Amino acid sequence: MVAFGKKLKDRQIQEWQGYYINYKLMKKRVRQYAQQIEQGTQDRRHVLKDFSRMLDNQIETIVLFLLEQQGLLASRIAKLGEVHNNLQEEPEINKITELREAYRAVGQDLLNLLYFVEINAIGLRKILKKFDKRFGYRFTDYYVKTRANHPYSQLQQVFKHVGLGAVVGALSRNLHELQDRQGSYLSIYDQPSLPLQDPVVDLINAAVDRLSNSTNFLNFMAQHALIMHDELPTPSEEHVDDERYHFMSLLLNLANTFLYMINTYIIVPTADDYSTSLGAAPTVCGIVIGAMAVAQVFSSVYFSAWSNKSYFRPLVFSSIALFIGNIFYACAYDIHSIWILLIGRLFCGLGSARAVNRRYISDCVPLKIRMQASAGFVSASALGMACGPALAGILQTNFKIYNLTFNQNTLPGWVMAIAWMVYLVWLWISFKEPSHDVEENQTPNQSNDAENGALEKGLKQPLLITSDDKVDEDNDQDYDDSEEAPEESRLPANSIGEAYRLLTPSVKVQLLIYFMLKYVMEILLSESSVVTTYYFNWTTSTVAVFLACLGLTVLPVNIVVGSYISNMFEDRQILLTSEIMVCIGVLLSFHVIIPYTVLQYVCSGLLLFVSAEVLEGVNLSLLSRVMSSRLSRGTYNGGLLSTEAGTIARVIADATITLAGFLGQSSLLNVTLLPSLIISVFSIMATCYTYNSLY
Repeated sequence: MVAFGKKLKDRQIQEWQGYYINYKLMKKRVRQYAQQIEQGTQDRRHVLKDFSRMLDNQIETIVLFLLEQQGLLASRIAKLGEVHNNLQEEPEINKITELREAYRAVGQDLLNLLYFVEINAIGLRKILKKFDKRFGYRFTDYYVKTRANHPYSQLQQVFKHVGLGAVVGALSRNLHELQDRQGSYLSIYDQPSLPLQDPVVDLINAAVDRLSNSTNFLNFMAQHALIMHDELPTPSEEHVDDERYHFMSLLLNLANTFLYMINTYIIVPTADDYSTSLGAAPTVCGIVIGAMAVAQVFSSVYFSAWSNKSYFRPLVFSSIALFIGNIFYACAYDIHSIWILLIGRLFCGLGSARAVNRRYISDCVPLKIRMQASAGFVSASALGMACGPALAGILQTNFKIYNLTFNQNTLPGWVMAIAWMVYLVWLWISFKEPSHDVEENQTPNQSNDAENGALEKGLKQPLLITSDDKVDEDNDQDYDDSEEAPEESRLPANSIGEAYRLLTPSVKVQLLIYFMLKYVMEILLSESSVVTTYYFNWTTSTVAVFLACLGLTVLPVNIVVGSYISNMFEDRQILLTSEIMVCIGVLLSFHVIIPYTVLQYVCSGLLLFVSAEVLEGVNLSLLSRVMSSRLSRGTYNGGLLSTEAGTIARVIADATITLAGFLGQSSLLNVTLLPSLIISVFSIMATCYTYNSLY
């Protein structure tokens, strides 16, 4: 993995060399500024003015060259259009073929121009972040806001690329008309959904999609999944991705995620009743629910390591473990053993393959659809979370077949066992194991996401980010462009300890926030059946409806945040506001007013849950940007760390519920909410302290 400066140099078109951003010069200038300020020979105001002027000059050079090339491409298309019009009067097969190839040549040059814009946009983002990191100053905010909103903005030319869209449209229309349409008189405008079967147009559209970053909601959802994305792959890498991709295998991974989330939450409405029927206290439901999370702490690690060699075998093992676990869970009722019940839940936790699901999307799904696949992962999780309690509410029956009891307590186990058996058969028939030859041949560059991290990340994220949005720039150290980064900075972490040492204070705060929100949400969900039965005498069906309604808010909330709120406010503002709202939701949930009403519980629970969902989305979105590039691949990756933080939070929360049960059900609500309040207040303080110190 080479430094960004060297990659920029390698990707340059020689004829255009003088028009690219001079990243090497600007990087050296940033170092000089730092030395001058440290020595006291230069003040900050002069540095900001000088650096702004340098950036303006760089952008002006890029924009003027871009406009010149757009004009040349437009002129070539206009001349080809005249030839095209003449051929319509006197069509000749040979000349039509030649014209089509001429249009494709223009398309290749247009593709080069798109790459030119792309790599310069990334270079600008990186040098702005480097400046912020050196001086602890939010220069990026100032520079982008003052330039982007100005009527004579040249920065907009780089990031909006309006003129390029017109060239792409003209080229696509003419290639469309030159295709053999078997006598059809319809144009591309009459059939906008009709695919244009031309490779160069496909490449252009893919480049435009990366450059435009027009799918804000999908991007937000993809970052919610914390799946690290490859950056600006070479044509050979894109070809490898296409070879490894198999739609049915992707669908099976999403189905695994969906079923696992159903399996996690389907027992929540009935866990207290099941515990009571086996002679235990209702609050033992905390241990029953949490047993799955305990096993998941360990299963996440071995599944992450296993996915280095195979995707099919871990999914098979996951299905079998979950099948066995659900059988144990269902049979515990007739055996009358709480231990069998807990063993069943432990087996279910050992089958948690979410690390494999994430890894498959990251490694085997082509870049052009990886964002949609990542959003699908989040959507599958959200739907599973809603469907689990809803399904439990439906399974309200009681009958026996031989010596096996089928009631509201055991049916979740039987239904999920059947579901996993069907899934296993489908998996065995339809899953296609992707080739691992490529990964073996690229062992020195195992951290592919990190290697390419300097490039396409700039297109997946907006330029306007706050200065603490500092992606660890292991692949962009302060070396000359001819040098490579040290070998150790290119390798993924090989232990939890090493991964932890790679975490910056900002990342640690993000993981603390993730721990807090998972703890608070688990308290709310896991104790809901006990609390609502004690205070309101709710039935299992009522609890199931309440939990299902909470789960159904996940997607609408993410749509609103990803499409609207994130465009109106900075991520840091949304993050802190969401933390405060979670804290308020916890405060409103305390039983201090007699009587404790349904309205208070539902409203405070809804506020807490929705705020936590907003917080989770924004927090993981930020985490995906500030995480070290060395944590983008390997066994101990960023996804594993976040999963472990969330899982440990759930384990502690479920243990808190069970321990609080010894004080009696009347004290359960307030006792479990107290740690939630303390953790939420502490996370707010940590957020304020960390980001104030950065600024």
